[in-house]
Amino acid sequence: MAQHLGSAYSLHWAENQSMASLGGRTVEEALVAGVNCKTIWRAVWAELELAPVHR
Repeated sequence: MAQHLGSAYSLHWAENQSMASLGGRTVEEALVAGVNCKTIWRAVWAELELAPVHR
């Protein structure tokens, strides 16, 4: 995420952006809940509409 959003903003985004694909959780909440990191990254990838090469 830091590569795409910058190091400071990526931390803010991970704490504040809730995503439907993560059950309404933020990245931070999903990590604490034990959601698989690949699942979280795929949700972030889709939310940010990143290029397929970054998947």
